[in-house]
Amino acid sequence: MEKHEIILAAEETFVREVALGVIVKQPRSIWHSLIPGMFIIDFLRRTSKIRKYTHHFIFARKQSLDAAQDIIDGEVKSDRLWRAEEEIRAWLTSLNLYSEELLQGQMSVVRLLVDHYAKLLQGEGDTYYSLVRNGYENRENYELYLSRLASLEGEMDRAIVDKSPADENLKQRLLTEQQEVENRRQKHLDEIF
Repeated sequence: MEKHEIILAAEETFVREVALGVIVKQPRSIWHSLIPGMFIIDFLRRTSKIRKYTHHFIFARKQSLDAAQDIIDGEVKSDRLWRAEEEIRAWLTSLNLYSEELLQGQMSVVRLLVDHYAKLLQGEGDTYYSLVRNGYENRENYELYLSRLASLEGEMDRAIVDKSPADENLKQRLLTEQQEVENRRQKHLDEIF
């Protein structure tokens, strides 16, 4: 499998694990006990939520991975990042989330991810874990990257909450997602190093 595909598959698996972890923690309603077959409806609803969450989470990562590959293949980094910014702007607009603050925050994440993916794409290995081990050399270097990424993602979440300050469910959902992402990253970190 090509490195690009290995990395994208690992990111998709990670986000599905996070989405599943978040959804499983949601309490079931009383209707699950009262209505026969409600579990089927619930299963379909949860599957749809996982797909939607995966699509939204993976969008910027795919843009970053593609940009890293294009830069390695010779495209000028500033030109490629500008193209990624235009795609992110259109994506945020389509979600009714566009603001200059969110765009710049997302681009900070993209720039960090481009550097991360470039390390992995240029590294040795035939699995995601081996690419990370060889790209970062030790646990501390990878933890530093994860810390920077978590910080930028936290800023993005705060900007989203600021855009919808009255939505308490949104705040709670983002907090639950942050906790699940942190748990999954720690698990993967322990498996890699």
